[in-house]
Amino acid sequence: MLRLLALALLLLAARGASSVGLNDTEPVVLEGKCLVVCDSNPSGDGAGVASFGISVRAAGAKVAFSAVRGTNHEPSEMSNKSMTIYFDQVLVNIGNHFDLKASVFTAPRRGIYSFSFHVVKVYNRQTIQVNLMHNEYPIISAFAGDQDVTREAASNGVLLHLEREDRLYLKLERGNLMGGWKYSTFSGFLVFPL
Repeated sequence: MLRLLALALLLLAARGASSVGLNDTEPVVLEGKCLVVCDSNPSGDGAGVASFGISVRAAGAKVAFSAVRGTNHEPSEMSNKSMTIYFDQVLVNIGNHFDLKASVFTAPRRGIYSFSFHVVKVYNRQTIQVNLMHNEYPIISAFAGDQDVTREAASNGVLLHLEREDRLYLKLERGNLMGGWKYSTFSGFLVFPL
């Protein structure tokens, strides 16, 4: 980090006499990192000495996934022993942190993440409860239990502060998804790293 700071100060000194405005931001790529030097205390009249802020962002900081259920009924080898809700297709898996076979997302870094889910039940006259599980503990739940409809969804969403290696998945806490859950989704993304 000190090496990047020294390089940033060298770049600032080299740009000091140029006609570039105080608020221009030009990224510089160094060793797979993006170094952005910007004026953190802009002056409206352009006078005075500017103080500078430095932001270093990892090039691989993008994390997002979206998994869907494309078929009804879960495969017999899963047989709901763990009550984990399994998905069979990945639409997006930037960073490859969603394990399709286990249907579990593992956080690659500490940060604020957003998650949402939508689980469909069909032709089933019982209430279902779906939990978003964080390291084996329920964080949020959603219910679907209207007896007079043929299709219904349990949906919810949340922002979470996660640590590296935290695991998230959906669990059927109550009810039965037999005959349903086609078109169910589970999605998440890194809002920003901490």
